[in-house]
Amino acid sequence: MPITLQPLEPHHIPEVKHLILDVARKIFNWTRPLEELLDLAEENHDFYDLDDAGAHYFANHGLFLVALDDGRVIGSGAVRRMSAHSCELKRMWLSEPYHGQGLGYRILQELFAFARWAGYTRIELNTSLQQERALQFYSRMGFEFMDMDEDENMEGIVFMERAL
Repeated sequence: MPITLQPLEPHHIPEVKHLILDVARKIFNWTRPLEELLDLAEENHDFYDLDDAGAHYFANHGLFLVALDDGRVIGSGAVRRMSAHSCELKRMWLSEPYHGQGLGYRILQELFAFARWAGYTRIELNTSLQQERALQFYSRMGFEFMDMDEDENMEGIVFMERAL
């Protein structure tokens, strides 16, 4: 069965959270068990946007996509409004076994198409310097680093943007 992209539905949310933490766990070398990380993320409200995806994405002139392999969430990506002409790329994650198959590209192209349709002319994102693979991907996709004022609370975070 081919991998499909579709808008996030409420029953996908637990799987998306699991995907994000599973991938992040490998990138950041976290040693805690996945279930413990899920509990901590819930306690810290790290998934506030997913818990109310309707308000944060769909009702906010945005879109949240999931990539499904035989009904199982294996990737995600979203855009949401920042201003009348700019949107923010969020929650771009892909399960490691699916890297190198063009799925990140497919998700991003769908989000770009939606963003253009919605009238956005710029897209921005932020990510960790530790996410080297993501930084390379975003650079290949035309994103450039933004000049930002130093903020000690954002150490290790970079901001990127591109025209749509």
